[in-house]
Amino acid sequence: MAARVLYWFRTDLRLHDSPALKAALELDPEALYPVWTWDPHYVYHAKVGPNRWQFLLDCQNAVSDGLSQLNSKSRLLVLRESPLTILPKLFKAWNISHLVFEKDTDSYARKRDDEVLAKAKEAGVECIVKYGRTLWDIDDIVGINGGPTMTTTQLQKAGQKIGPPPRPIPAPTSIPPPGDLSLDHVTQDKPGPQYFNADQNQSNRSSEDSTYHAGLRGPKGDFSVPTMEELKMAATTPHRGGENIALEILDKIIKDKEYTATFSKPETAPTAFQPASTCLLSPHMHFGSISCRKFYWDVMDVIEEWEREGKKATEPPRSLTGQIFFREMYFAAQAGIGTYFGQTLHNSKVRYIPWHLQSKHQPNPDDPKKSLSVKGTYHVDSKEAEEWFIRWREGRTGFPWIDTVMIQLKTEGWVHHLARHAVACFLTRGGCYIDWERGAEVFEEWLLDHEISCNAGNWQWLSCTAFFSQYMRIYSPITFPQKTDKEGNYVRHFIPQLKNFPEKYIYEPWKCPIADQRAAGCMIGKDYPKPMFDWKDRKEICIRGMKAAFEAGYHGSDVEVINGEARGIMKERFGDDIEGNADTDGNSKTEEQQQGKGESKNRPTTSKSAKVPAKRGQTTIDAMFARKKVKPEDESEEQG
Repeated sequence: MAARVLYWFRTDLRLHDSPALKAALELDPEALYPVWTWDPHYVYHAKVGPNRWQFLLDCQNAVSDGLSQLNSKSRLLVLRESPLTILPKLFKAWNISHLVFEKDTDSYARKRDDEVLAKAKEAGVECIVKYGRTLWDIDDIVGINGGPTMTTTQLQKAGQKIGPPPRPIPAPTSIPPPGDLSLDHVTQDKPGPQYFNADQNQSNRSSEDSTYHAGLRGPKGDFSVPTMEELKMAATTPHRGGENIALEILDKIIKDKEYTATFSKPETAPTAFQPASTCLLSPHMHFGSISCRKFYWDVMDVIEEWEREGKKATEPPRSLTGQIFFREMYFAAQAGIGTYFGQTLHNSKVRYIPWHLQSKHQPNPDDPKKSLSVKGTYHVDSKEAEEWFIRWREGRTGFPWIDTVMIQLKTEGWVHHLARHAVACFLTRGGCYIDWERGAEVFEEWLLDHEISCNAGNWQWLSCTAFFSQYMRIYSPITFPQKTDKEGNYVRHFIPQLKNFPEKYIYEPWKCPIADQRAAGCMIGKDYPKPMFDWKDRKEICIRGMKAAFEAGYHGSDVEVINGEARGIMKERFGDDIEGNADTDGNSKTEEQQQGKGESKNRPTTSKSAKVPAKRGQTTIDAMFARKKVKPEDESEEQG
């Protein structure tokens, strides 16, 4: 009997360099069904903002068009139901002999795929699973490393033992048509109230999601890609998805050999926009509209040619290939730690810091002795901290650099990596002393390129809870952006209230004389907010709190953390230092309130005296190896 293959698209919305698609075609099938299952887990339980939905739909439409170009009878078949229930129905209805898909090591995906594989076995369907989302098979990396990779050095050493990543394979030139698409005797299992009554994305919808209302095959019965209208959302991003767009971007990069060979992430400008200073391929990498192997080898070929000409190329982790290594490191860290990678509780690699606004938890149904963070919920231990969090999220902190980044993030779905670092540091150990899980949830919602592993890993890095330990190295919201945009053009674009402000005050508008504020048409405190606290004061308070937490040495898997005793033990030992509070009443002062204040009796540890050596193989705050000695500054920030 000739093979009848159901190809399940997930993280691989492309036709070029798809090992799983190649494996499907090597079966020489008489029928190939290219399927996407519209999973209610992602529709309702994952925080996905309008911009990322738009990017996904772009990628789906693009791959559908690509399939039709290879065979006029083919297209992406979107089935509007959970894969756990619809795939067994399709096995029977379409007489499927083989199920083929790309491997996914995210925690939810592993559990889902294990259930699907079991159902396929029960139905007598043979399964083929190929890795293609990463350079190497992530489980192989974890096995060789002996656990999660916590540095890029560990990742690269494990990769070297496996060998070079495979070269990319070309896109197919033809594909078989699907067979009979009849589903006459198949009924749709619509999502139940456990989904739509707990819709994490309701705040972004104009009304109730209707993507399941028209049945399995969509409103026209043609397995169409859902629309933003059905999702009841409106996107604002200028960045669009799709394989052709991704390949065009990569081609443009590769043609600029000097840019490709000498790219150095720390030297790119986080303030650059229209165009950005980096390549903007990360969203395509997330949805698989560009192959990471093609990106890697196209770049490596340019570097090899560059070096043959006697020219020096940058090396990882600063180089373009270095950025891929960080992605792989986080994937392998998540795969090695498992379900609890994205939270502090039960995570042996994450330091416990008694942040404000810590997550609420509920028992893990698959592991009842342990608990999972409940998305979008947290303990309000400080009204002040909650106000700071809301203002940070909405871009109303009164610090133009921070607000600009957050406004761009929400509007466009993308900001430069160093801009992400700056706002993450500000929310956690560099200002607000708020739980990194709060910030990770905001990024999960708004980022086009959100990867579960990379997002959690980056927030752990910037909060100094894992991957990085030099907590005294803090981004200044005032001097850091001046390095690349002294004039403040980035701020003026995204915060038009400040467009006429004098250059001298663009990052500190509260210092601008009243007459100049009137002349600029923007009164601070009325047209643009005053800063929500004195940042210099908050920086020192946070450093003092981090020092105490590091001395205590608790991690998320420690008994004292799990049973809730750690915070009390730390407070008894260190006092209010551990909670990042300025005074015993927990009230922080603004810069205006601080003027004329005498020296505190409990002098905080300064950034100069709080010394924590970097661990072996650990990079700087910007995820780059330091290239020169950094001079300590009053407004400390990463120079490397």
